[in-house]
Amino acid sequence: MEARYNFKEIEPKWQRRWEASDLYRVTEDSDKPKFYCLEMFPYPSGNLHMGHVRNYSIGDVVARFKRMQGYNVLHPMGWDAFGLPAENAAIHRGIPPAEWTWSNIANMRRQLHAMGISYDWDREVATCHPNYYRWTQWLFLQMYKHGLAYRKKAAVNWCPSCATVLANEQVVDGACERCHTPVIRKDLEQWFFRITDYAERLLSDLQKLPGWPEKVKIMQENWIGKSTGAEVIFRVEGSDEEIPVFTTRPDTLYGVTYMVLAPEHPLVMKLAAGKPQEKEVAGFVQAARYLSDLDRTATEKEKEGVFTGAYAINPVNNERVPIWIANYVLMEYGTGAVMGVPAHDQRDFEFARKYNLPVKVVIQPQGQELDGATMTAAYVEDGIMVNSGPFNGLPNREGIGKVTAYLESIGKGKARVNYRLRDWLISRQRYWGAPIPMIYCDRCGLVPVPEEDLPVILPEGVEFKPTGESPLKNCPEFVNTTCPRCGGPAQRETDTMDTFVCSSWYFLRYTSPHSQERAFERDKVDYWMNVDQYIGGVEHAILHLMYARFFTKALYDFGLVGVEEPFQNLLTQGMVLKDGSKMSKSKGNIVSPEEIIDRYGADTARLFILFAAPPERDLEWSDQGVKGCYRFLNRVWRLVAAYAGAVRQAGGSPAFEKPADRELWRLLHATIKKVTEDIEQRFNFNTAISAIMELVNGCYRYQDAVPANEQNLPLMGEVLRKLVTLLAPFAPHIAEELWQGLGGRESVHLEPWPAYDPGALVEQEVTLVVQINGKVRDRVQVPAGLPEEEVEKLILKREKVASLLAGQQVVKVIVVPDKLVNVVARRAS
Repeated sequence: MEARYNFKEIEPKWQRRWEASDLYRVTEDSDKPKFYCLEMFPYPSGNLHMGHVRNYSIGDVVARFKRMQGYNVLHPMGWDAFGLPAENAAIHRGIPPAEWTWSNIANMRRQLHAMGISYDWDREVATCHPNYYRWTQWLFLQMYKHGLAYRKKAAVNWCPSCATVLANEQVVDGACERCHTPVIRKDLEQWFFRITDYAERLLSDLQKLPGWPEKVKIMQENWIGKSTGAEVIFRVEGSDEEIPVFTTRPDTLYGVTYMVLAPEHPLVMKLAAGKPQEKEVAGFVQAARYLSDLDRTATEKEKEGVFTGAYAINPVNNERVPIWIANYVLMEYGTGAVMGVPAHDQRDFEFARKYNLPVKVVIQPQGQELDGATMTAAYVEDGIMVNSGPFNGLPNREGIGKVTAYLESIGKGKARVNYRLRDWLISRQRYWGAPIPMIYCDRCGLVPVPEEDLPVILPEGVEFKPTGESPLKNCPEFVNTTCPRCGGPAQRETDTMDTFVCSSWYFLRYTSPHSQERAFERDKVDYWMNVDQYIGGVEHAILHLMYARFFTKALYDFGLVGVEEPFQNLLTQGMVLKDGSKMSKSKGNIVSPEEIIDRYGADTARLFILFAAPPERDLEWSDQGVKGCYRFLNRVWRLVAAYAGAVRQAGGSPAFEKPADRELWRLLHATIKKVTEDIEQRFNFNTAISAIMELVNGCYRYQDAVPANEQNLPLMGEVLRKLVTLLAPFAPHIAEELWQGLGGRESVHLEPWPAYDPGALVEQEVTLVVQINGKVRDRVQVPAGLPEEEVEKLILKREKVASLLAGQQVVKVIVVPDKLVNVVARRAS
């Protein structure tokens, strides 16, 4: 072996050898347990960043560890390649999105190779390739066939800058998540997936995922937003129109003093028509279109409204209730109408006080009397029902069920479960996405593209203008087609699919990526699914993870897959920070992975990113930390290089002739136990690496303590081989080179993971701390497990202890086995 650690030669050499030998290519194998390890695939933006390095390094440790444990490991990689950034790049740079995307893919693939990640590149997919989006379109048709895909006119989130529709989940703080432009509302014909049909299963099945972080499950629970209550029917005064309202508090129905409709509610302008308020109502409706849902519902946002001039009739007491519209009610949630109970809802209370609406108390706290005229805040706790007709005197919790039953008996309501979750809006008025495979025929109406005609190919040479309409509309060779049913002239759908559709099933395509006959082979899916370990950022808790769960459940119902959940275990890694902030170009705190690899090597970059913090926590970048990891790898190199020749020639099994031999053997097995448990049970890669570092320190202590001609070479050879094996998942290139230096013939990554010997962990000797009256006075080596009475005799006979106790009487001796002895003494009288 060379005396110097030359990563610039070692790392490319082993990357070439791994690729040439197909070391990481995998096929189904019934003789081995399978393990599917997957990191969220990246958008090909051009360059890897440190967040990528962290994500993929974590996944690679898990994949390599499981391979060495004897699992048949699927560890694939691909590209989430459709979406707005590529199209925006085409507009700004004057190049086709495909050219920009494929060049970025080539660069990022090269960078991943340089990181030494153990991917099966034979399974690589790119969602923008026709061989992939053909099957995205096919899956859309399955959704349509089963009634889960539909088209309707709806008020949507519109980003004026990106000139496209955004799903609710893509609006962050009232702005587009990508360009941060404030979002407005716009009415468009849109395609939706009926994810609400799966709301209850998406919610209840979270309990079947003990391997998911609780915070992610809570985020999904809150987004689904299940609530139980009653639907109440209010009749519009003087007409046959009815307004259904969902409430979780039917016990407060007698306290309704006004009703509020969303500005988008279809009855609004009809109610105001011909009334003095009509013009004001129309202006309010128009202004609301420029506010996002989050803006309108934010707790700090002032609640504003306008009276429509119309009244509704309360079904339980026949009272006239004025109908308002207000900015805090959304058409997409519930029924688009809410009943105002200002005495018992703080938002309603503030609205009522602002517009001088009545406050009617119908729940009283026990032994207290509230007055609506003088209340300064809503009373929202439990109490006794008052001013509630036949329900007076009931505890309000009991009243919830009784009022609901009464509404059902008079045909004015029913018990109901409501969900905050809305159907998934998948239409995008952009070019760079999977075309929606539907055709519009004047004679036949809406017609699906026949499956045998897929894929509907994206045309080239399209002109990109941010006009608010899909660029495909201006491409007659794409738009104009013939109807598959009647053969007459027809037009294609020009909207493309939300990129999250592509990423909702990619993990299935990896199981049979070359299939030309179907999206995925059922037998391959049955072998590999579900994903045993999924790794990615917590920012995908709502969008991608929810959508992927929905897709999998739908495909299970269609009989296409045999699992209902895609990801058995989930690890959400923290961000990489520098100077306390997330790395970004605007802050000037970017650290380039290529710069680190060029200066210190990929193994150093990987080791630091895994050692600096537990994976679920944010990691603060440290140049000194990187240098420290580089110095550690050099220490490992020098240690192995010093012994490689000698241990290759030394035969026989390790023998333990000296205490130092036994201690090194014990440390080795303690390290194996620690590293194994930290990877397998806790993903504590930082403490696993720390244990390996301590083993290296132990080897150097042994080297210093035992003369060279007395060192146990068979023992040292065994320790170094195990050390290199433990290091292999974290720093694969240097481990491969050191393994060869120690005489290994096959790849170290094909070696079985070492097992520890419990018997080796038993310490032969321990150091007892000796105290007199609580103060440390001595230390002594004794056999481990020495009985307490023997310890007491041994300590009291020691010359140093005896001299310190001269003239004192021993009151008692306290022994903490294998750790401590405290002699309690006092002066003799």
